[in-house]
Amino acid sequence: MSGCIKAVCFYMVFVMNWCKPAVSFSVVDSLPGFTAPLPFKLETGYTEVDDLEFFYYFIESERSPAEDPLLLWLTGGLAALVFLGPLRFNMVEYNGSLPTFFLNQYAWTKVSSIIFLDAPVGTGFSYSRTTQGFKTGDMKHAISCYNFLRKV
Repeated sequence: MSGCIKAVCFYMVFVMNWCKPAVSFSVVDSLPGFTAPLPFKLETGYTEVDDLEFFYYFIESERSPAEDPLLLWLTGGLAALVFLGPLRFNMVEYNGSLPTFFLNQYAWTKVSSIIFLDAPVGTGFSYSRTTQGFKTGDMKHAISCYNFLRKV
């Protein structure tokens, strides 16, 4: 029996140390340039799909996350800060300091949760562990995004 317990313990140590999780993420509570705690849930992270590492931002609906729709935005996180996210850049002449933000009263996140995905690989912070991973087309991109959604 002790040999079986040793084998199970070895297996558990192996799994915990050498196997990567399908999703790794961080909840972000504050951002430089925004003086208050964030009034919305922001999560960022990587999700492994085959030899690809997709980077995403997830912003939860500010109204009713369990009932509101979930949108997938495929051009990445810049849209979150420029067009439809809960924060917008304060557009001022550059003075050498960090940019600052203000709340966007017309944010799409008022009525929906949004996943901003840096896709295809090679855009934003998404990358491939092999050179083959950067070769893409419509079908490969669609399958990769589908597999991403199945994991998150």
